[in-house]
Amino acid sequence: MKRIAEPDLMDTKEQAEAYAGADFSEAHDSFVTNFISRFPDFLSGDVLDLGCGTADVVIRFAQAFPNTHITGVDGAQAMLDIGLRDLEKAGFSHRITLRKCLLPDKELSSRKFDAVISNSLLHHLGNPLIIWDIIDMCSKEGAPLFVMDLLRPDRPDMAGELVQRYAGDAPPVLQKDFYNSLLAAYSADEIREQLIKTGLDYLNVEVVSDRHLIVWGTKNDR
Repeated sequence: MKRIAEPDLMDTKEQAEAYAGADFSEAHDSFVTNFISRFPDFLSGDVLDLGCGTADVVIRFAQAFPNTHITGVDGAQAMLDIGLRDLEKAGFSHRITLRKCLLPDKELSSRKFDAVISNSLLHHLGNPLIIWDIIDMCSKEGAPLFVMDLLRPDRPDMAGELVQRYAGDAPPVLQKDFYNSLLAAYSADEIREQLIKTGLDYLNVEVVSDRHLIVWGTKNDR
């Protein structure tokens, strides 16, 4: 099945509230546990999260790594508004900074982080090379690099089955977004081609569930 692109941003209040109200605990906990298993020696430092959304993953990551400071960036203000509210409730405002940012961003590209992470941003990008270039520019040598995203199914009906399996009770707007995101996701082979083009082909591409893959490795300045 060929990729069917979707809008870069989920920036309506309805989308943001539906996303924030959904139970993504399994996938978001999986993000953190997969990171820990791949980088058991990482304990502290400045972390960049690309496409932080409502900050649910950021908060879970901060809980797992109490000696980190995390900068989360996203292009959707509606998502960030919810994230800022939830940071305050969780008591993480002193350790997590959120800001609106459309990639590529010159100010962001000038900074170097001890780790760079991203969850579910890649499939939103019509030009996927943007995320890999930013990851390369913003990471220190030896930094953990970790991206988790959706995996495009082989057929549209398989995407529909995944929506019913994992979001059957979700609001219609969330079901629609999930379906469209599955169709917009990249395959493992497509991602490997992206990594070759950006000089990051030393990173691992690994399918970890029926709907997710991860890209991970340690920054090599070559």
